[in-house]
Amino acid sequence: MVTGTIVDEYKSPIAIERLWRAMVVDAHNLMPKILPQIISSIEILEGDGGVGTIKKLTFTDAVKEFSYFTDRVEVMDGENHVFKYSVVEGGLVGLKVSSYVTEVILTPANDGGGCLAKLKIEYESLGESLLSEEDAAKIISGTVAMVKAVDEYLLENFNAYA
Repeated sequence: MVTGTIVDEYKSPIAIERLWRAMVVDAHNLMPKILPQIISSIEILEGDGGVGTIKKLTFTDAVKEFSYFTDRVEVMDGENHVFKYSVVEGGLVGLKVSSYVTEVILTPANDGGGCLAKLKIEYESLGESLLSEEDAAKIISGTVAMVKAVDEYLLENFNAYA
């Protein structure tokens, strides 16, 4: 096994508190609503949404490689806007990696508008090499696409999560 890290940043036009509430706190309700072509459901299996909560995200047939993943919330720091979860079953676990953890940190944008989403995915590969650039790009682009979908929803629904 080899440890790898994938990082990216995304500039959101949405205020940090509003994006946090929509994308992190209420993701289990919002994501299936705004991405019904990809996400069929997000169920809370255990917990109250905070640290230790276990959720199952089930995908539609649009996702070809896997049908679901189950994750555990490791960090949910609303004051510093840090969200971290580990995938405990499904997804790429067993297909391309033995484990992975995703961290999203929201910080105020330097230009005074919106915020910056810093994304980091740490993984243990199944084999003796890192994920291919193509696989790494797919993983991070999926995460960024979800943030962009939340942005679009919030821009169109100005009073949502205000």
